Amino acid sequence: MIHMLPPWPLLTAFLGASLLLAVTPGPAVIYIVTRSAAHGRKSGLASVAGVALGNLGNVIAAAFGLAALFAVSGAAFSVVRYVGALYLIYLGIRAWRTPRSAVGSQIIVPEKSRNIFGDGLVVALFNPKTTLFFAAFLPQFTGGETGSALQSVILGALFVAIAVVTDTLYALAADGVATRLVDARKYRRPGRYLNGCVMIALGLFTAFGAIRPAASYRMRP
Repeated sequence: MIHMLPPWPLLTAFLGASLLLAVTPGPAVIYIVTRSAAHGRKSGLASVAGVALGNLGNVIAAAFGLAALFAVSGAAFSVVRYVGALYLIYLGIRAWRTPRSAVGSQIIVPEKSRNIFGDGLVVALFNPKTTLFFAAFLPQFTGGETGSALQSVILGALFVAIAVVTDTLYALAADGVATRLVDARKYRRPGRYLNGCVMIALGLFTAFGAIRPAASYRMRP
């Protein structure tokens, strides 16, 4: 009989570790906060949903061996990493090129939620570092028995659910701060360029940030 979850003491340790990792700001949190501050609460929540779905895809990939491919094939890892990095840089450039009229009266520039959701999905899904993170983190709580892949998917889904809660709080907080700056004229144009700079910086981090798969569980995806 396949146990869907590890024993309670191990599960408790997993939940505690997951919460600690989830509340620790990382690239995903920075991305979500930036989107929420630049485009409002609705866009921030759409980013949370997109990132969560992308991370769930990474959980499944890690559970069924894609992380092993990344570990042995530098070419496969690099292709996926650079696609994600280039997309982030593209988002940054797009923010810089937003027409001045769109930001001339307020700091928050609404975008279609489906576009924001899709951006978050692509950014998360094309980050092989997240797959390696789950490949290193989840097996510590599965025991390696038959059905451990299914256990990894379930535990990974729990991790993503915890991250959704904490990321939502970050998104709401960022929206609250940005809303207070709407009437501050001096922050209107800098807000647009700051949004672009953060996206480009995240793209460069994705492309050139070092990671060691054996130690990747210490990093928040």
